Amino acid sequence: MVLRIVFLSGLFAAVLWKLAQLVRDPRNAPLRSLALCLLSAAASYPLTMPQSAEDFDMVAFHGAAKLVQNLLLLATLYFLMAFFLYSAADESAGQRRARREAGLVFAVAVVITLCAVAVPEEELAGSFSTADMTVSQVAGFYLVAGLYMTYALAAAGMWTRHYARASRRPHSTGLWIAAWGMSGMAVACAVRAVFVVTRWAGGAIPEGLLNAVEALLVVSIMAFVLGITYLGAWSRYSASRLWLSRRRTHRRLEPLWRLLSETYPDTVLQPQPTWAGRLRARGVHRRYHRRIVEIRDGLLRISPHLYASSGDDLLALDPPELARRLRAATAKAGTGARAAGTAFPLAAPDADGREADARQLVKLADALRVSA
Repeated sequence: MVLRIVFLSGLFAAVLWKLAQLVRDPRNAPLRSLALCLLSAAASYPLTMPQSAEDFDMVAFHGAAKLVQNLLLLATLYFLMAFFLYSAADESAGQRRARREAGLVFAVAVVITLCAVAVPEEELAGSFSTADMTVSQVAGFYLVAGLYMTYALAAAGMWTRHYARASRRPHSTGLWIAAWGMSGMAVACAVRAVFVVTRWAGGAIPEGLLNAVEALLVVSIMAFVLGITYLGAWSRYSASRLWLSRRRTHRRLEPLWRLLSETYPDTVLQPQPTWAGRLRARGVHRRYHRRIVEIRDGLLRISPHLYASSGDDLLALDPPELARRLRAATAKAGTGARAAGTAFPLAAPDADGREADARQLVKLADALRVSA
């Protein structure tokens, strides 16, 4: 029960995550395929529950739940293959291959639908282990679906291993987990196809062997979902760390920003006068970048008032001394006194990039806070 809850939580979290990404980038074909893959998998799960399947059969026809479940699984695997095909370096070749694969899965869907419609009443209502495989329509239903699943899972697993070898951790970790999950599912589907042929011919399969393959299938599915959600969970973890870091930096820059913005109020950037613009302006990342820009504008404006007739190298001043002179300069600028020098950059970072710039400004802001 606990494993089922964890599995469903991971699956539906992955669905919501991918749908949210798709809303922001609806033209992204690989992302659309992955979102539809996870959505199809999530939609098929309720039909595996006995009570749900029975209710569905009562509304439609006996075996309808099993048919729809397998159609959704075929869609899941097709969209999984399409994700890799659309992600290929040769985009046009990937699109052509995706169309051919769509034709194949459509043909498989037609065959298993015809088998399900022609099967005697209630023959598909049971599980794989209890189905009467001596009925040709039942055997055909499971065999055709199983062979396609074996092919699709083996191909997707091969592509996933290829991408895993070319990736670095932590992304390669999630890809390897997903690849082994797909390989395990492919093996389970291939073995079940052998079981179908054996039972159709009148042979018997030991119950222990059936249970072992069923366990392999369940574990492999969970590994696949874990591998997919691992990438999302790690991305969310990294994004959360960045969000917290920038929120903390934004707060630490408060003393420096306030000192300069009170001296030069026109350096404070205003959001777009729309509801969407004001909403975006409240985001931590936008506030972080905006504060750095506003501080840099203020430092450039105040720099002429820090002109040192003694010949001190203002660019080499440590943060505490620069903070002291900065307070004096803002007081002088507030009185309307004329600047004695020309504008020049203050508190220059020791490396390129916004994060290095922020670190240097934080040192100055901390020095201001201590000297307050």
